[in-house]
Amino acid sequence: MKPTDPNHIHTYDAQGNMTCCSLEEKIYQKADAKNLLHEEHSADDGHDHDHVDEGKGKLKIYLPVIVSLFMLLLGIAVDNLLKLTFFTGPIRLAWYVIAYIPVAWPVMKEGWLAVSKGEFFTEFTLMVLATIGAFAIGEYPEGVAVMLFYAIGELFQSAAVNRAKSSIKALLDIRPLSADVFRDNKFQSVKPQTVEIGETIQIKAGEKVPLDGEMMSDGSSFNTAALTGESKPNTIYKGQMVLAGMLNLDKVVELKVTKKYGDSSLARILDMVQNATARKATTELLIRRLAKIYTPIVFF
Repeated sequence: MKPTDPNHIHTYDAQGNMTCCSLEEKIYQKADAKNLLHEEHSADDGHDHDHVDEGKGKLKIYLPVIVSLFMLLLGIAVDNLLKLTFFTGPIRLAWYVIAYIPVAWPVMKEGWLAVSKGEFFTEFTLMVLATIGAFAIGEYPEGVAVMLFYAIGELFQSAAVNRAKSSIKALLDIRPLSADVFRDNKFQSVKPQTVEIGETIQIKAGEKVPLDGEMMSDGSSFNTAALTGESKPNTIYKGQMVLAGMLNLDKVVELKVTKKYGDSSLARILDMVQNATARKATTELLIRRLAKIYTPIVFF
């Protein structure tokens, strides 16, 4: 399996950790996907319709919540403030059902998918049963409100995931694409993942360090903001460690590689950020386990 295989489907263990790809494959799969997107955007005619599509995508995500919230608040106002005589019976029920569907439909689909896989008691089925039960006893606003609050919680979770993805993109921007390694009595430009431990690489002024290594030159000044957030340059001397992702500010230096690219500090940071989007939180896993017990108790 190549890291850039578009037909590959990731697999995860019970804790939500990715089990199908090696560390290096996961990093380069993210990197190549980003580069492909960048190339497609660069080949465009210069218009900013990608940003327009992004705006439309956000509107599509938030629109169901906005519609449900508006209809719920208006329905409550009519119920308790305006007290219109026609807003009773089937008309009142239909109003709240329409308010309920935009936020409930995605949850219903998730619940159905879970049931089709043999997972009958999940938080999705619990939410559907609880809200339908509220409608059954005539508490229409409560049914809509519960599902609405659940949908808002999902939006917050999606926002957190998107922030993590943005962090991945920012980190990929500091990923060096080549390394100058000393082979056959000269420095050759190769991919960082092909460099072996013990080989010598050269870092020119203004270049990013592609691999972790030991300083062989007298020393140089490095910008470590990408790794540590510290804006003040750090001077590293002969025999000290230089980490991948640092920016050489001073002069040409040589490093003795101490770790392969997949084991470098930069690679591990990328992996941790990437897995943060795929790994389920401990709280979510706990809620899923409790839902399998709590849902049948409520139902029966």
